[in-house]
Amino acid sequence: MPEKKELSVAVGHGSSRGMGQPNNYFQHPFTFSRGKKLHIVAAGILFIFNAAFGSSLPSGAKDEIAAYFNIPVDSTLLVLPTSLYLVGFALGPLIFGPLSEHVGRKPVLVGTFSGYIVFTLGCALSPNFASLLIFRLLTGLNAASPNAVLGGLYADILESPQTRGTAMALFMVVTAFGPQMAPLVSGFISTVSWRWTFWVGLILGAVCFPLMVFIPETYVPVLKKRALQKQVKEESDSDDDAANILNSMPKGDGILTVFTRPFVMTVQEPILLFSSLFMGFTYAVFYLYFQAYPLVFQDLYGLSAGIAGLAFLPISVGAVIAFIIFMCYGMFHTKANKAGKKWTTVEEYRRLPLAAIDSLLPCSGSPGRQRHPSTQSPPLCLDFFFGLGYILIFMAMINYLTDAYKQYSASAQAAASTIRSTMAVCLPLATNPMYSKLGINWATSLLAFISLSLAIIPFAFMRYGEWIRGRSPFAQRVMKGEVTEDRATGDEMA
Repeated sequence: MPEKKELSVAVGHGSSRGMGQPNNYFQHPFTFSRGKKLHIVAAGILFIFNAAFGSSLPSGAKDEIAAYFNIPVDSTLLVLPTSLYLVGFALGPLIFGPLSEHVGRKPVLVGTFSGYIVFTLGCALSPNFASLLIFRLLTGLNAASPNAVLGGLYADILESPQTRGTAMALFMVVTAFGPQMAPLVSGFISTVSWRWTFWVGLILGAVCFPLMVFIPETYVPVLKKRALQKQVKEESDSDDDAANILNSMPKGDGILTVFTRPFVMTVQEPILLFSSLFMGFTYAVFYLYFQAYPLVFQDLYGLSAGIAGLAFLPISVGAVIAFIIFMCYGMFHTKANKAGKKWTTVEEYRRLPLAAIDSLLPCSGSPGRQRHPSTQSPPLCLDFFFGLGYILIFMAMINYLTDAYKQYSASAQAAASTIRSTMAVCLPLATNPMYSKLGINWATSLLAFISLSLAIIPFAFMRYGEWIRGRSPFAQRVMKGEVTEDRATGDEMA
């Protein structure tokens, strides 16, 4: 019986502490060339653009969908094509985020992008309203994948917090542009046919698909496992011997551990829970706009769906300015860090000042206060401030979660995405009753008051975040460079 060979490969992540290199197959994070990194970042950005664009596509075609399926134009049923997509957004991350930490990033992203395209085709060909709703749910389920996976994907390949922050900032700008462009496009093209609304989404997805197919795998434990398997097969005297060696090695996290991790993290990690609630309400208000804007600009002022879609442009301008501010703050932080400023060593000060300062800005925006059409410009400028605050909050908080949880960031992002998507499903359903009973001014003011009460969260993290992370199980594992949970003991394997 041939003797089992000693192998130097250990399953680790992010740190070289205690890690051997199997025949130099993988040395995190320097084996990815700049070209590959750009490819991966671009593919992720295009996926999230498609997902965000698809989320609000039906909102500009409500009248045509209502007429085709004989649904009253004021029926809550017309909210469902968007809301069910967001239900998929809520459920998908719980599946795909943890799955990407089990089988790798690439199979999850390629598989879900394929599903997004297939089910968008189903929407375009739907013979009845029920099938349209089913396909919208399935489309949203697959489209949710980048919300959970991209944070981990970028953490895999981008070691510098500044570079990673830039990639995540672009991610957030795209998530803002996509939903705002869709009503504008569908508002004009739905006059030909409501089905063309989804044909446009399908064409866009098909054009971007080849870039996604050719991304490399990035998840360190998966890559190390592959390298380990190859080394064992090369160095073993027989296939049976190789199989015995591989079977005797630690398996890492079990499937149950992987899929329950977002729930466990939500309970055990206060930073994750309160960050998710803070982002969730802002996100829900953003999607409430897609129901409230037609009430104001079409029903109240009699504008066409296409022209009413232009009301989203101030939010887009705010998103662009937010990105510029984010980049400027990043350069300021980097310069201060090089100068040895003590405050830059605190994790919370890398991201959260932007969220703290801008947490008040969404309160100033509104989905159109009651006014005469000729005086719409000043209040629409307030929507610029909503867009500015909304994007800066997400840039700061999502980057903060990625920095805090690194190898667990896909599970953290999955939990955060599910919470905010659930809120984005529920709040828009209250749009018609809330605006009809309270009126435009008071309904908008109510949202502002709630937003104002949640603005304390980033300030609290800046004051107590380091103390909280020091007592949070997953944040402590990250700081120690640990990656997997031993299923038998709950201990970590470095």
